[in-house]
Amino acid sequence: MTRIIVVTSGKGGVGKTTCTANLGMALAKGDRRVVVIDADFGLRNLDLLLGLENRIVYTAMDVLAKQCRLDQALVKDKRQPNLALLPAAQNRSKEAITPEQMKVLVEALEPHYDYILIDSPAGIEMGFRNAIAAAKEAIIVTTPEISAVRDADRVIGLLEANDIKRLHLVVNRLKPAMVQADMMMSVQDVQDILAIPLLGVIPDDERVIVSTNRGEPLVLEQKLSLAGLAFANIAQRLRGDKVPFLDLSAPHDDLFSRLRRMFRG
Repeated sequence: MTRIIVVTSGKGGVGKTTCTANLGMALAKGDRRVVVIDADFGLRNLDLLLGLENRIVYTAMDVLAKQCRLDQALVKDKRQPNLALLPAAQNRSKEAITPEQMKVLVEALEPHYDYILIDSPAGIEMGFRNAIAAAKEAIIVTTPEISAVRDADRVIGLLEANDIKRLHLVVNRLKPAMVQADMMMSVQDVQDILAIPLLGVIPDDERVIVSTNRGEPLVLEQKLSLAGLAFANIAQRLRGDKVPFLDLSAPHDDLFSRLRRMFRG
């Protein structure tokens, strides 16, 4: 049964698109058929993070306008054949597509994929309504900042009002040293406010910026960074595997040495 998951937040700039790209790639690496949909019409970025921007010929709008078939608009990833991207139109506004049209697109994709990940735009206006229209579950991404958490709380209420009850929390850009110094909200603080199940925690990592600029998701690295490992673990938890959470308070070298010992054992 296809899982249709919207990745959302309310607040912009918290890492929704990075999460969508890395989770999509990680699930595809795990032999799942995955399509990622960029629902940010007018400001698409998912193609850049996946390094597929030069391969786009048609977009979702072309499919709806019957200017191409759905399979012609899908961009296949050469590095990972199980992953495909349905790009948004960059020269159209968020009002150019309706929730009903989004449902039509998703329903056409459903028979062919195990996971459909929908990258929601920031805010709670038409773009958000389009993104959640066909979703059955949601990943709420937030950073441990009060403004981001408040917006995430508002989005959770809207998702529940739209009968999307299966919700998962990802806390992004956590800085353990700042948490320990009581200068940043802890994961527990965020969980206490939002009261939805924790799917994963992504540490703040400058390599995310490098991977974004290169169009190479972190989960493709041969030697996974801490953030890459966190994304890979989130994908496994999404699949139903029981994976322990990383101890982000430990020094990185100690953490990796412990992981190496664990895998050798």
